[in-house]
Amino acid sequence: MDIANRIAIGILGPEALVNKVLHVITSSFPSFHPVARICSVEEAPAAAEELLTKVEVLLITGPTLYRRVKEQVVTPLPVHVIPLTDTGLFSALYRLKSGRWHDSKPAIYSIDSFTASAVGRIVAEIGEAPASFEVYDGQPYPQADELVAFHTAAYESGSTLAALTTESEVADALTKKGIPCEWIKPTDQNITVVLERALLSTETRRSKEAQILVGMLNVDDFGKRLQFKGSEHDIQRFKLDIHRMLIDYVESLDGYLTHLGADEYLFFTTRGIFERETVGYKTVPLAREIWKSLGLSLSMGIGFGRSANEAGTHARLALRRCKEAGGNTCFIVREDKTLIGPLEMADSLSRDLSVTDPELLKKAEDAGMTSAYLSRLLATVARTSKLDYEVHDLATILGITVRSTHRLLLQWMDHDLITIAGSVKVPKGRPKQLFRLSFLENM
Repeated sequence: MDIANRIAIGILGPEALVNKVLHVITSSFPSFHPVARICSVEEAPAAAEELLTKVEVLLITGPTLYRRVKEQVVTPLPVHVIPLTDTGLFSALYRLKSGRWHDSKPAIYSIDSFTASAVGRIVAEIGEAPASFEVYDGQPYPQADELVAFHTAAYESGSTLAALTTESEVADALTKKGIPCEWIKPTDQNITVVLERALLSTETRRSKEAQILVGMLNVDDFGKRLQFKGSEHDIQRFKLDIHRMLIDYVESLDGYLTHLGADEYLFFTTRGIFERETVGYKTVPLAREIWKSLGLSLSMGIGFGRSANEAGTHARLALRRCKEAGGNTCFIVREDKTLIGPLEMADSLSRDLSVTDPELLKKAEDAGMTSAYLSRLLATVARTSKLDYEVHDLATILGITVRSTHRLLLQWMDHDLITIAGSVKVPKGRPKQLFRLSFLENM
């Protein structure tokens, strides 16, 4: 998804935490376009004011920075903070106990930013005694210097063996003094939860949640299946079974289903519901259910759009792409014509229908690779994670004869689209060659 179609989110905090948040966004939140600012507590209000002119939502990496921003900056935009959690403390405590400096003596640790009751409740879950912690009991949201002085005094007096702090500045200062310490920082899961809340709070997201989605369903090889039915009654019961399963599925989406005739159905729901049902556009549970119950495979085209007409057009385009890929899959075409798919049992794969590496497309066309062949190869590689195939496998994927496949393979090799990856020994006859789809290696 290009930057223009993503939601701008501001990230504010120390470098290590900002980088950690950026990593989670890159791996799990393609809808976000992050705008990061690295700052100290004193710099936070000014940095926040600058960010809020460029973003839809602001994420602050810690409670101290958050309090300073809320005190000095007024904004109607949503502002979120990564909270202090027990998982962060458990992780830091584990690292501390695994350190080489630790000996067999009962350990007492100094800790800040948590109350004594909170520490007692949290550490009781892992069998630690609350008495093992000397808790900072000064002013709420203290300056870094105060926390450094607290941990230093506790360590130099001999009452504690190490420090646990939630502030990166404090951790750096203690490390320079040679005091064993661990920085209590949020885990990736903590960050993911906050990012999900931030995403749902944005105006763009709320409008997309309610956006109408058009879906088109087609039963693969429907005509062939009917030929095996013994009577008209069997055919009607078979059709009713399909219709019943589709009604149940669309009902779970809080949607509306209509039969277009023969093997095709149309349904409407909202984008937010469909995204949750497919776990972020990764899998379609209906495909597995209808296969297990009726032995059928489906092609599903999903369309998003700025109008019902545009969404319907995109749904038809997505369904066509499903058929080109050989069926038994689902594709989504978004309002900017970006293609997501296949959504079968594989991870999602993003492509752009309007611009998909023009140089590669030109090279493929010159080699006799049609868009239908390219779609089928893309879908198969996404489903299997394989790049090496025998000629018979490729013939099945492309839906053509082995002889025609051999002819195409020679053309594709001449244009450097594929290479010979090796061979497979067979009991009798010559070894079979393995062809690698090398042009898809970087995709």
